Parts: sequence; C-alpha cells; structure tokens
Amino acid sequence: MNFTLRVWRQKNAEDKGGFKEYKATKILADMSFLEMLDEVNNELVIKNEEPIAFESDCREGICGTCCQMIDGEAHGPESATTVCQLFMRSFKDGDTIVIEPWRAKAFPIMKDLVVDRSAFDSIIAAGGFITANVGGAQDANSILIPKPDADTAMDAAQCIGCGACVAACPNASAMLFVAAKVSHLAHMPQGKPEKAKRALAMVSKMDGLGFGNCRNHYECEAACPKEISVEHIAKMNREYGSAALFSKENPPA
Repeated sequence: MNFTLRVWRQKNAEDKGGFKEYKATKILADMSFLEMLDEVNNELVIKNEEPIAFESDCREGICGTCCQMIDGEAHGPESATTVCQLFMRSFKDGDTIVIEPWRAKAFPIMKDLVVDRSAFDSIIAAGGFITANVGGAQDANSILIPKPDADTAMDAAQCIGCGACVAACPNASAMLFVAAKVSHLAHMPQGKPEKAKRALAMVSKMDGLGFGNCRNHYECEAACPKEISVEHIAKMNREYGSAALFSKENPPA
C-alpha cells in the first residue's frame, strides 16, 4: 500500500509550523499507524532529514500518549481506538492522510505531533487522589460495594488521559476527563470522604488552565478510545453543585 502524508511540522513551541508532504510506500496493511510512521522516519533518517516527532509508549492502547488528529478525527477513523491500535487496513491504497497534533490552548504544541498534556497532571494533582490510608488489596476486597457502583466506577477508571475528548470538543473542554476521575472515586466508599473537596478543586483547576466549557456536543464521548460515557459529566456536575452549595466558602442560606 502507498500513501501520501500531509504532516504538521513544527520545530518548537515558538515556531509557526505548517504542513509538509511525505510519501509512505510499500506499507503493509497489517502495520499499525505508528509503525507506518516509523517506516517514514527510517527513510527520513537515511536521507539525513529530521524525523517526524511523535509520542508513543505502550503501543497497546493503554498509555494514552499517541495523541494525533488523523483526517480531522481524534485517533483516526476507527471508534474506540488509539493511534497505536489503528491499522493501515483502515485506509485505502493511494489515500492522502492528514496528520496533526491536538489543537487546544491548554495543550501547547511542543514539536511536530507532540503536545504538552501536563495540564491533565495538574488537574490530578489538585484532587484526583485519596489521602486516607485505605490499606491493601485484601482490605479493599473486604468492603462490600454494590455491583452497579463498582461497574460505574470501573467504567470511569478506564480513562487513560489521552486528551482525545479535548481535541474533539469544539470548545476544547476537559469535562469528560475530569468527570471520569471525579465519578470514579465518588462511586467508591474510599473516595466519599473527600468527594466535595475533590470536585471543587479539580473543576477549579480545569477552569484555571484554560479549558473550554461543555456545550453538550458529545464529541468527547464519540472520540474517547475507552468509550467513557458523558453520563459521568452529569455525575460530576451534581458533585460540584452539591459541594459548592455546602462548602465553607459558600455556606447554605
């Protein structure tokens, strides 16, 4: 298979950047998208040209680092799929493929297809954790949790923090990411003591970092490789509203 790639190239955070065209030839249909980029980079290195910078780690759809817009879609045309798990058989021989980094104020481009997603780390540091000693696995197994709550918490916990929800949202909102973290812990008994503080802190940090507001487009859910439901946003909004109403800063009238 042969492809024409239109790839965003940007030397650093200050560079204006722009698209550059490359040929990807003799590509196997069973190659992953990143393996295809590896082949293109090998050719560039042989020609003494700068290889395309992109991130990857596990290449198993777990780490969330392979964040790319492919033909205008976060992670490409396949649903519930990361870039590393996207295979070239999803494209037609001779296709022109446009590859860009995430586009969001809170995710500044560092180089080529690499963006700085440390804003997510800051949101987690603001409250996405449990400070109390909850023991080990044997202690967790001794706590009875209703199955619906356990299932909902596990669904939210699947979030890998890739940022596809932000990239897909017209407002570059991080609501689905934050909601997954808030909802995950709010459904577990270990997370309930700090749920009000957590919701206030994480939402406040999200707003302060420049993410946009949710306008119910639901593009985040459609782009999420782990199919996190927007129902978690409703849960987060309830947690935040309750916390704001009864917080010390905003005591009830």
